[in-house]
Amino acid sequence: QVQLVESGGGLVQPGGSLRLSCAASGSIFNINVMGWYRQVPGKQRELVAAITSDGSTNYADPVKGRFTISRDNAKNTVYLQMNSLKPEDTAVYYCNVDRVRTFTSVEYNLWGQGTQVTVSS
Repeated sequence: QVQLVESGGGLVQPGGSLRLSCAASGSIFNINVMGWYRQVPGKQRELVAAITSDGSTNYADPVKGRFTISRDNAKNTVYLQMNSLKPEDTAVYYCNVDRVRTFTSVEYNLWGQGTQVTVSS
């Protein structure tokens, strides 16, 4: 069974930077789309950024020009570089994989455990 493990959250001042990482573990053959979502209490989880297996990216309007998503297919890892952070970026950030093919099965819509990002002075 494939698991997603996130790291890199924390407390940062406005204007600062953080880098999130999410590693997929298991007997993985390939991963389709990897993405980052975020959620604040009382609101729906929203897409932040996504990247396909060939490197095509998609960003939510509020983070365009500030966040960069990337992935290392050899390590089955996706990253989110967050620059010029704002208090409104405060949320729990979740890693997502839409489809992963292992050597024995296909798994869909996997989520990490979430990592807290707090932007505050």
